[in-house]
Amino acid sequence: MSAPSHEHTLRVRYGETDQMGVVHHANYLLYVEESRTGLMAARGYSYAELERRGFALPVRKCELRFRSPARYEDDLVVRTEVRKLGAASVVFASEIRRPKDGAWIASVTVELACVRKGSAGLELCPLPEELRERLSS
Repeated sequence: MSAPSHEHTLRVRYGETDQMGVVHHANYLLYVEESRTGLMAARGYSYAELERRGFALPVRKCELRFRSPARYEDDLVVRTEVRKLGAASVVFASEIRRPKDGAWIASVTVELACVRKGSAGLELCPLPEELRERLSS
């Protein structure tokens, strides 16, 4: 997609590291989630508002590739873009880098399904048109 990427900056907290002093792998998923919701907010579409309207975007597929370790107090930049918009799904791609030395920490691709929350549970549905427009611009 040709839409601009979103950059989210963060500093690694001590509690996000493991006994080896390296960021625990599960935390990278939190980092890219923050960047995804930040991208949506930057384009004028709040994830909280999406949920208030009865929709959710659960993770359908996630691929994470580690390239270099991140450690306590590292400053990181998570650059996220919309890779693909499907009828009822969206794929985000993120790169995590350490700007101090340019190290490429990880790359993450996450596919989210669009569901409507209702009394019968979760039901797959098309992406709301306004969300589709905001993600493609």
